Amino acid sequence: MPLAHVEHGKASGDTALRMGLVGRGIALSRTPAMHEAEAAAQGLTCRYDLLDTDAGTEGSLAEIIDRAEAAGFAGLNITFPYKQTVIEHLHQLSDAARRIGAVNTIVFRDGQRFGHNTDFWGFSQSLRTGLPGADLSDVLLIGAGGAGGALAHALADLGVGRLRILDVREQAAATLAQEIGPVAEAVTDAAAVAGEVRGIVNATPVGMAKLPGTPIDTALLDPQHWVADIIYFPLETAFLRAARTLGCQTLSGEGMAVFQAVRAFELFIGRPADADRMRATFRKLGAV
Repeated sequence: MPLAHVEHGKASGDTALRMGLVGRGIALSRTPAMHEAEAAAQGLTCRYDLLDTDAGTEGSLAEIIDRAEAAGFAGLNITFPYKQTVIEHLHQLSDAARRIGAVNTIVFRDGQRFGHNTDFWGFSQSLRTGLPGADLSDVLLIGAGGAGGALAHALADLGVGRLRILDVREQAAATLAQEIGPVAEAVTDAAAVAGEVRGIVNATPVGMAKLPGTPIDTALLDPQHWVADIIYFPLETAFLRAARTLGCQTLSGEGMAVFQAVRAFELFIGRPADADRMRATFRKLGAV
C-alpha cells in the first residue's frame, strides 16, 4: 500500500493517525497499545480506539464503520462477533478474505473499503514459531466462525493431514469442511475423535474473560496432544492451563495477536512493522 495512505489518517502534523477495533467485550485488548507504540517507534503519532458495542459504542455495525470512515480513520480491525457480517459493508476483499469468508481488517482508501484477513497469516506464523514441528497429521479445530475459518485455511496451507471441525452449529462446521476440501470433515462429538487427533485448536470465544469455561471437556485432553488457543485475555485460558498441567505442549493466543497486528499495521499505514517491538509491547502489559 502506498505510503501516501498515511496522510489519509494524519491530515496535519498535530493530527494522529486513527485506527480502531470493533467488537464486543474488548476492554482488555492489547491491540491499541501495540499499534500506538509501533507508530511512535517509527516517528508517527497514532490514536487507536476501542469501539466496544458492549461498553457504550452506539449504533449498528454499519453506523460504526460509517462514523470511522467519516472521521478520517486509516482503517479498523474487526473482532468477535462481526468478522463475517462485516463483509456486506465493504467494497472489495483480498484473496484471503474472500477465500476464508471473514474479515478482521478494513482499510479506508479513496472512498473505498477494502477487507483483509490477517488472522490467517497471524496464526500460521504463530504456529510455525511457537510450536515448530507440531504434528499436523490429525487436528481437531473447535469453532467454524470467522476465526475458525481463518485457522482452517491456515492449517490446510500448512499441510494438515486430516482436519476435524467441531462447532455447535453443525451446518457451519459442515460448510467449512466442504470449503477446505478432502482433508477436512465435520464432527459432532469431541469425545469420539479426541483419542485419535494430535492437535487441538480452540477458535471459539469460550475461555475469554467475559465468557469463561472450556470449549470441550478437559478430561478429553491427553499428554499426546498439542493444544492451541487464539484467546489472549486471559493469556492462559482454563483450557490451556488444563493442557499444560497434563504435560501437553501449548500455544497461547499471543503469537496470533502479535502477527495479525504486524500485518494490519502495514495495511493501515503502508510501512512494515517490527514484530519483536510489537511483541515486547504485548508482553509489557503482563500475563492477565
